[in-house]
Amino acid sequence: MFRKRGENLHSIYIFLFLNIAFYFLEHQDAQRFATLFSFDRYSVAAGQWWRVVTFQFAQAGQGWGFLPKELFLFFTLLILYLMGSALEEEWGTRYFVTFFLVSTLATAGLAAWLNVGLIGSFFVTYTLLFAYASVYPDQTFYVFAVIPIRVRWLAYITAGVLAWAAMFGSKANLAVGGGAVVGYLYFMLHRMPVMRLVKTQLAAEEKERTTPNFTAVTNAARFIAIKKALAAHNDAEIDKLVSQCEPEIVSGVNICPPADYKPDNPDGYCIKCEGFAECSVRYMRLNRTTSAAPAGMSVAAGGPPAV
Repeated sequence: MFRKRGENLHSIYIFLFLNIAFYFLEHQDAQRFATLFSFDRYSVAAGQWWRVVTFQFAQAGQGWGFLPKELFLFFTLLILYLMGSALEEEWGTRYFVTFFLVSTLATAGLAAWLNVGLIGSFFVTYTLLFAYASVYPDQTFYVFAVIPIRVRWLAYITAGVLAWAAMFGSKANLAVGGGAVVGYLYFMLHRMPVMRLVKTQLAAEEKERTTPNFTAVTNAARFIAIKKALAAHNDAEIDKLVSQCEPEIVSGVNICPPADYKPDNPDGYCIKCEGFAECSVRYMRLNRTTSAAPAGMSVAAGGPPAV
């Protein structure tokens, strides 16, 4: 939907690795981990610029306290792989990584403005889910492998929880919600022109399928006239047909060699080709020369078709 072939470099595996690596760092000493990698504007202003990104690879502060962090890590990795790999495959690595950075930097910027600290994988929980739900709204997930729910409703519920937390919770939720909104808007701004282009292309293809190919019909009738004129050695009719074809010649079309010019083949390939007019003119002139040649003079017959 978004990318050109060959643009996917599988950055999603780097994100998976970073989440796992940071989990082990956090597991060794959670307090020191938070001191080094959480976001706060004073540390960033002091030169610790890595904090504007590293807070996204932590499991601290996620969900409910009675559930272990290992479980949240599992769901983070699962969502990141299922949704992230699908979006990267469709969108391309460059746009997907930029999507992550836009959401993350917007979250950090709002947190700095509100003067609050951040730590947790908010991009996976919110922004990625919202974007994925826009692309695959009818896909069904099974929560805890039992409860079926469409991803669009999962996104609605998550958005409702985030909105409630932003209104009635801490200021950090405002930063997380704002970053999710900015990331989602970036996604939609890139997706909407592409979707319009896809719809335009589909409409053009549908119109082409339903519109009769009058050019092929005209060329087929003209080829019959050419064969009759050449068979009758009617120079006046040949000149008339040449004058009809010449204005329709399309420049830049690759022309087949004379031996391959067979517009009367059963597949009808030549009469559908845009170079039919040029081939016909060359074919008539070459064969007219043959029919007018003196006895004993041999001139190669046949004419070039178009590719």
